[in-house]
Amino acid sequence: MSALRNYLNKIKPNFEKDGKLHAFRSLFDGFETFLYVPNTTSRNGVHIHDAIDSKRIMSMVVIALMPALLFGMYNVGYQNYLAAGTLATAGFFEVFFYGFFAVLPKILVSYIVGLGIEFAWAQWKGEEIQEGFLVSGILIPMIIPVNCPLWILAIAVAFAVVIGKEIFGGTGMNIFNPALICRAFLFFAYPSMMSGDKVWVAQDTIFGMGNTLVDGFTSATPLAQVGLGVQPDASLCDMICGFIPGSIGETSVIAIALGAVLLLVTGIASWKTMLSVFVGGAATAAFFSATGSTVIPWYEHLVLGGFAFGAVFMATDPVTSARTESGKWIYGLLIGVMAIVIRVMNPGYPEGMMLAILLMNMFAPTIDHFVVERNISKRVKRGGTK
Repeated sequence: MSALRNYLNKIKPNFEKDGKLHAFRSLFDGFETFLYVPNTTSRNGVHIHDAIDSKRIMSMVVIALMPALLFGMYNVGYQNYLAAGTLATAGFFEVFFYGFFAVLPKILVSYIVGLGIEFAWAQWKGEEIQEGFLVSGILIPMIIPVNCPLWILAIAVAFAVVIGKEIFGGTGMNIFNPALICRAFLFFAYPSMMSGDKVWVAQDTIFGMGNTLVDGFTSATPLAQVGLGVQPDASLCDMICGFIPGSIGETSVIAIALGAVLLLVTGIASWKTMLSVFVGGAATAAFFSATGSTVIPWYEHLVLGGFAFGAVFMATDPVTSARTESGKWIYGLLIGVMAIVIRVMNPGYPEGMMLAILLMNMFAPTIDHFVVERNISKRVKRGGTK
């Protein structure tokens, strides 16, 4: 590592002011700070000095996403072989690598388009490259169906980066979660690619692996069946393990839980936000179950669709969520409530997590404002100063 450090120090002057490669300063800085923690700290104006910068935090979130991503790859292959009736004769690695090669292009498109725009934007403005897309770039492929065309994905990623983040000032200034902005763009601009029964199971062979399914093959997700008032044909065990059709990274509750443990142990995610989403969702689902408004038990709502994934990886986004301690409870509870209300009350849109989180992203600053004002009022009443 010292050899790499010495080499970077040697070529660094070329990227500084008046250097022959100054036009690529932002690119070099982003690469250097990704490999090494910066050895400089602020001399004044801050209260906390810490070597753990946002790149290290974002990298930890990416690691936490790996169990869900890897299982999602396997499940893509699993659903293809299951639909073709050849699962019993397929080996583990054959199934996994089919899904791996089906998902990999989506990850590459997400990062190439997203980081390309961020690099160009940073260079144009003469600023450092922002690290927020390290997480968004992996989240986006995980929350879309496997059959989403790459060109549509590229357009959606560009929209999410430019309209969802950069026009607000970049990482740390965006109001809405960029990955969910991307999904919302896809859902409303290309609804046939994000819903229905034809988008959830990969239907072509890849490098000689997998099966080409018959034309017109369909496979509804359990949530889609619930939206039609039909009892899902998947068992509770399959729902928890993730062997069901759905978005690439959202099906396995077990894999999502492994990521949640890492986020909580490292202190990156708020357990208050995470828990309150499940509490709000469980209470609302229980109410609808008691009134006969839904055909599944309340607990199945928590393990279907993007509910668990959204609660763990989306609702806890430190930029777009509430930041006050009391506000986190309110924010999470309302997300859980709204997600189930949208699912049950709007059969045409069986998945409600995306809209619930985006809606609460908009109200998170308002929640924090009233929490702070309430604390100030209580302090004044106790005889403190405002």
